[in-house]
Amino acid sequence: MTNFTHFFASSYAGARDRFRRAAQAAGALSPRAHVHPEQRGPDGGELAIDVVHLGNPQGPRQLLVISGTHGQEGYAGSAAQVAWLASGDAALLPTDTGVLFVHGLNPYGFAHGTRTTERNVDLNRNFLDHTLPHPANAGYEELRPYLVPDEWNDAQIEANDRAEAGFVERYGRDWLFDTLARGQYTDPDGLFFGGTQREWSHRTLENIVRDHLGPARKVGLIDWHTGIGERGQPFFLCFNDDGSNEQAQAARWWGTERVIGTRPHGMTRPRYQGLVFHGVQRFLGDRPLAGAVIEFGTRGTATGRALRLDQWLRRHGYTLEPDARAQLQADVLDALNPVDQHWRGSVIRHGLELTRQAVQGVAAW
Repeated sequence: MTNFTHFFASSYAGARDRFRRAAQAAGALSPRAHVHPEQRGPDGGELAIDVVHLGNPQGPRQLLVISGTHGQEGYAGSAAQVAWLASGDAALLPTDTGVLFVHGLNPYGFAHGTRTTERNVDLNRNFLDHTLPHPANAGYEELRPYLVPDEWNDAQIEANDRAEAGFVERYGRDWLFDTLARGQYTDPDGLFFGGTQREWSHRTLENIVRDHLGPARKVGLIDWHTGIGERGQPFFLCFNDDGSNEQAQAARWWGTERVIGTRPHGMTRPRYQGLVFHGVQRFLGDRPLAGAVIEFGTRGTATGRALRLDQWLRRHGYTLEPDARAQLQADVLDALNPVDQHWRGSVIRHGLELTRQAVQGVAAW
């Protein structure tokens, strides 16, 4: 199961094909493709959120597993999903338990090699009530001129580093991390932009939860990501309330030391807003949801530079010669989906183990 080439793909179309074939072989029930009504892939192919249900779709206990909330991170999440489908575990599910896989939640970003949606929206900051005033982020406004420069060169990168260093001197390292990561709603061309309305993927996920999890009384959640944590190792961000029964459930599944009090990159967790986790909670109403965003570490804090480069390419990449653009895009992709065998093998091993633990935990809940 650790031969990563069986599970990782080299393109969105390839990942989608692997997932669909693995789901069919595992006996998935009623596979459905939610095709994007407006966007296409770089090869002209369709973009879709693929949904498959394993086990008992009417069972009171369900595990929801999502990949591709952030585009480039979809490769690892897809590989973890395919590994579980290929393991044979679907045939062993208890009679009252189902597993719902959502593949490629942000198919535009996945296919086009960018973090964000077709409107440059960070989907994992979009799941809030857009009829209410959007949260302010004064620190972001202060740093905004430095984060996505007009040119990508050493001088501009050093200017950004100086601006961030000055910010840390004034406010501290934790506040910088919070400012950059929690989300902002004023700069459509900037980092972590949460949008001003619900994205297509946001609306589609609500429909998926309604259509597939209506009978569920208890729901577990894994939202696969990459970036935070020690390279190749899983890092957990549980967004259940501290001290809640749901947080205690997640800790039983994966271990207290992994779930409670975690500090991304050794810092205080940002006040993330508009997360997919929050959206699923809202869609479920008063039914309990337990789970976590699970990251696989890549470049540590240096990943932030790749995110800025991703945004720069969205705004200015058209000015580059094709070869130069391709090299910079490869750098961004490698920051979120490293190509080395050790990292990818670790994703498969841990992904399979953590999914099994969640299935067992939900079934015993």
